[in-house]
Amino acid sequence: MRQKTKIDSMTGNRFPALFFAVLLLFFNGCAQSAPEEPVSGETVPAGHMDLQYAKQFSVDYYAGGAALVTIAGEERWLLVPEGTEPPQIADATVLRTPMEHLYVASSGAMDPFRCLDALDAVRFTSTTEADWSLAEVRDAIASERMLYIGKYRAPDYEVLLSEGCPLAVENTMIFHNPATKEQLEALGIPVMVERSSYEEHPLGRMEWIRLYGLLCGRADEAEAFFKAQTEALAQILTAENTGKTVAFFSLSPNGYVNVRRPGDYLSKMLALAGGIYVPAELETDENDARSTVNLQMEAFYAGAKDSDVLIYNANIYPVDSLDQLLEQNALLADFKAVREGEVWCAGENVFQETTAVGGMIADFHAVLRGGADESELTYLHRLR
Repeated sequence: MRQKTKIDSMTGNRFPALFFAVLLLFFNGCAQSAPEEPVSGETVPAGHMDLQYAKQFSVDYYAGGAALVTIAGEERWLLVPEGTEPPQIADATVLRTPMEHLYVASSGAMDPFRCLDALDAVRFTSTTEADWSLAEVRDAIASERMLYIGKYRAPDYEVLLSEGCPLAVENTMIFHNPATKEQLEALGIPVMVERSSYEEHPLGRMEWIRLYGLLCGRADEAEAFFKAQTEALAQILTAENTGKTVAFFSLSPNGYVNVRRPGDYLSKMLALAGGIYVPAELETDENDARSTVNLQMEAFYAGAKDSDVLIYNANIYPVDSLDQLLEQNALLADFKAVREGEVWCAGENVFQETTAVGGMIADFHAVLRGGADESELTYLHRLR
């Protein structure tokens, strides 16, 4: 750091100005010749991961293949390949890579491992076989290659210890159960809290695959996957808005209509696909962090009855046909999209396939553009 010299008026009167000029030149020369190393003495990174959309993590690369992952500007994880010496990094948890026997409690973090053909690196889950829509994960649990060890707030600590689990990957729900996090760490199992759901841009969520690629030794595969996904979306993201309005909703047995909040990642995906999300204005509590809100049918009718496209979320309350949907609430028959046959259904894989953001945006775009070939859609099907 360049050293600064301050001359007050009393000192300036006591010594000749020339003396201070020489003194300033001396100190400036010393500052310029000093080596440019961090004051802390940490090893200087050799490069950085060039993130396109993600803001919740960063990666610094070091000689020898090590990588420093910083999550939310707080958690620091030093990933060091087996057989190499770690660089000098303060306040970072050292993890040897590639990692195995991972406990992935965050269901949203499982899909990146699946896409990288790295499910074998995951030994433990906090989601039951029946609750997974990912066939590969269900098969892994059924064959006991992956073990369900209880809910995330009460995992089987004994099993984790007996099998030498080196890391637990949690989402921010763990902060509601701090005792669980503390117990895991007390047993020597560090807890990485992933924050992909906090990314402002939908593609920022998908970009977390680049972090998981580092964890399981599939960095090249992760880079290739992310590049392919973003390149496939290039034309869609730069295309003009279709001008069509679209509502994404589900119906609950108690009569409420569940919709995504404007500005939620899914409503942003619809905007990226060229749509205008409705209802556009909702009276919601700013302190409520939930991504959805329940509306009375009358309020949903007022905001979405003239929408060009309806997309029903079948994740919680599935329906098999348009008639079955209308049986739940007859008012839907008055909606423009129902009259024109533009009612579509999104299955549960929309939410568990977190790396499929690109494919979902492409499906949304095809539907909004009109004349979609249903055989080419992956995440949507028309309700008839």
